[in-house]
Amino acid sequence: MTKEQGTTMPVARTPSEGAAVLGIDIGGTKIAALLLDDHGAIVARGVVPAPAQQGGVAMADVAASLAMQLSDEAGLTIRAVGVGAAGVIDHESGTVRAASEMFVDWAGFPLGPELTARLDVPVRVENDVNAFLLGELDHGSASGTDVLGVMLGTGVGGALVLDGQLRHGPHGAAGEIGHTPGYSDLRCTCGQIGHLETLASGTSIGLRYAERAGEPELSAREVADRARTGDRIAAAVFADAGRALALACVSAAGILDLDTAVVGGGVVHAWDLLQPAIDATLATDSPVSGVAMTIERATLGADAVALGAAAAARRAFFSAQGHTTRTPVLEGEAA
Repeated sequence: MTKEQGTTMPVARTPSEGAAVLGIDIGGTKIAALLLDDHGAIVARGVVPAPAQQGGVAMADVAASLAMQLSDEAGLTIRAVGVGAAGVIDHESGTVRAASEMFVDWAGFPLGPELTARLDVPVRVENDVNAFLLGELDHGSASGTDVLGVMLGTGVGGALVLDGQLRHGPHGAAGEIGHTPGYSDLRCTCGQIGHLETLASGTSIGLRYAERAGEPELSAREVADRARTGDRIAAAVFADAGRALALACVSAAGILDLDTAVVGGGVVHAWDLLQPAIDATLATDSPVSGVAMTIERATLGADAVALGAAAAARRAFFSAQGHTTRTPVLEGEAA
């Protein structure tokens, strides 16, 4: 594999007789994978460009090729694969139900069965934000049996763990807090008005700054740089995002009686700009239970989705064989 194609890196060598679970993070620009041994330690990792414009078959081919290369490099036999994939996922069939326009021929693609055919091992497919939350609970600093996960990236995604179980919901959309209304009078990318995503996503942060400053649109990272150098408009855009995020989390706390939210995604690089508004909002709009809510930054960075996908696969296929994870909760699955 050339540098142009991607990179792989064995992290540690283990006996060739061992077995492993692979976690794959499939996004619109890259496919990343982590190979974990029976103890949950990362033994190899790799990343390649995602051929999202070439269709589902090409995506499955590249993901399977990366999996086999990591297995060969680490000298481990892959026993199961977990995938965290962008889009609305039917986790029972492993099919992508819906996806953004960034992906060609992705909606309706049977990702799980296609990878199973290529790798000859069982494959578990989850939405990438669900996998992110599982990763943070299993390997990060987050803990609890009732937790909201939020990803602030190009859009805003969400996931739920309730009573120690990942909650999918009857339509696979449980926890999708990014498309709840009431936070602005702005049009969302989905076409509706006022969703959390209109203020708290990386895309919306750039748009809001451009509108207020009368300048061309910037990235959220560029807006953050301006806020840190004293740009009041940039600081206000992040304050609006932090307040909206906190209000959404408090609403979830009131409905579901949870007290923890973990927030990841690219926008959390500006956590120093979000946190003051989050803390101020929690001080004035606390959950009705009277129990203080914690909204914390995710700690695993880019590894969270692949780690959570691997945990989901281990749980789905080997829970009866005595395999355990860092967090004793999340043992089962909810609808």
